Amino acid sequence: MNWITNFVRPKIKALIDSKKDVPDNLWQKCPGCESMLHHQELVKNLNVCHHCGYHLRMSVDDRLKMLFDDGQYQEADLPKPVHDPLKFRDRKKYADRLKDAQTDTGRKDAIVVAQGMMGGKTAVIAAFNFDFMGGSMGAGVGDGLITGARLAVTLKAPFIVIPASGGARMQEGMISLMQMPRSVIAVEQVKEAGLPYIVLLTDPTTGGVSASFAMLGDLHIAEPGAQIGFAGRRVIQETIRASLPEGFQTAEYLLQHGMVDLVVPRGELRQKMVNIIQLLMQRRTGDAVKESGRKRNGGK
Repeated sequence: MNWITNFVRPKIKALIDSKKDVPDNLWQKCPGCESMLHHQELVKNLNVCHHCGYHLRMSVDDRLKMLFDDGQYQEADLPKPVHDPLKFRDRKKYADRLKDAQTDTGRKDAIVVAQGMMGGKTAVIAAFNFDFMGGSMGAGVGDGLITGARLAVTLKAPFIVIPASGGARMQEGMISLMQMPRSVIAVEQVKEAGLPYIVLLTDPTTGGVSASFAMLGDLHIAEPGAQIGFAGRRVIQETIRASLPEGFQTAEYLLQHGMVDLVVPRGELRQKMVNIIQLLMQRRTGDAVKESGRKRNGGK
């Protein structure tokens, strides 16, 4: 036995063991400026780069906590999703993909419906979970949107939808495409009840999602830099055989061309939405009072 065996080896072993306790995701590279961002700084700054302002994607749980008062909300029970209706298989069985996504996220499908208070007023939010198969829209997502719309009508509350999706879920074929008209019907139920329907467009909002409920809001708010569109940039360029403008399909480009009403940084988003909800619900209450008075006066 010598000093290498007694001293050096134990020190090296202790150093290696200590590194195993360090998480692999302490640092993340910003896609915008390529700065290395510590996870604690990201959490504190709502997943926004403090160097360039790039908005990184946000988990569905963190987003709901950010929007609801005191981060408190109650999730609605959703129907059990259809289990592999077409027995679809590509490189992997769809049933196995579903199981993996459910295990990784702890969710049944790619949407979460929650109710809570925003600025002291009840609100219903249907938020997409991009970590679940890219937030793709299948029958389970359609069920979630219908559940959220009916809940908003029951509670007489504004309905807020937050898409983060690559579009329809190809493994469900025509069933996934049928969620487009189903979601439109859900939106109409909210509008017929005279309730605000607000869409918060996040990165990405594409495919069948952008071609249906995501573009039917009374108000469209987007996060900076969010990709919003139907087909991808490369597909469009190859189809029309022409180059596209700089910033095409970004939130800022759509704002300039009238397809988005507001582009709001994440740090200002909650207060902005609270103000909008209070304004819209106050107007709805005033209209209801006027209508009641009109009926008492014999319709005059």
